[in-house]
Amino acid sequence: MSILTKRQILERISKGEIKIRPHLDSFQLQAHAIDLRLGYTFLVPKKWHLTKKGREALKVDYFDRHVVHSYFETVELEQGQYFELLAGEYILVSTLETISLTKEVMAILYPRSSTNRKGLSVDLTGVINAGYEGQLVIPIRNNTDSQIIKLYPGERFCQLIFESLDEPAETRIGRYQNKDIIEGFIIKQFSKDLTEANLITKGDIRKLKEKYSVNKGTRTK
Repeated sequence: MSILTKRQILERISKGEIKIRPHLDSFQLQAHAIDLRLGYTFLVPKKWHLTKKGREALKVDYFDRHVVHSYFETVELEQGQYFELLAGEYILVSTLETISLTKEVMAILYPRSSTNRKGLSVDLTGVINAGYEGQLVIPIRNNTDSQIIKLYPGERFCQLIFESLDEPAETRIGRYQNKDIIEGFIIKQFSKDLTEANLITKGDIRKLKEKYSVNKGTRTK
């Protein structure tokens, strides 16, 4: 694999091997990466919900597909609005851009250094699979003890480094494929095939490893 330079990124874009919508502006181009901008959709984790029993704390269980939609409050900003991130608060944000990669290109998401200097962190870097198409979801945390930090849709926040694969990858359809952040993360949190989730929640890891072993004939000890 090799990391693409600015010239190579632009060549891939011109050939349609990398697609970015809306199109890039000159501020986003770096020597061997592109900056991505914050979108308008913010997901704020909820702490409680109202049930038949009363006000109950939310017990997070991402394997329970029936309640995952209630874990977040969706904030859709309009042009000219901003989002105040409270001290210690954790949220999810969509990217402004939708990206599309061929099977020969993958990408890795990193925070910009200016993002870290504000006291913010993108909690996890992420791998964008070859063949992926859709928006990206950015986890953001305000690491300060007392400062409120304003987030503006459109500000450059993280960057993508592209890598060219030695051979086309075998791609899979992820839950964010061709979906916006709400449909991909909340509504379609789980695929129709719940086999893995069911085995995990039952604690049957041995069966999972034995039945779905990559090395055929090798049994899990």
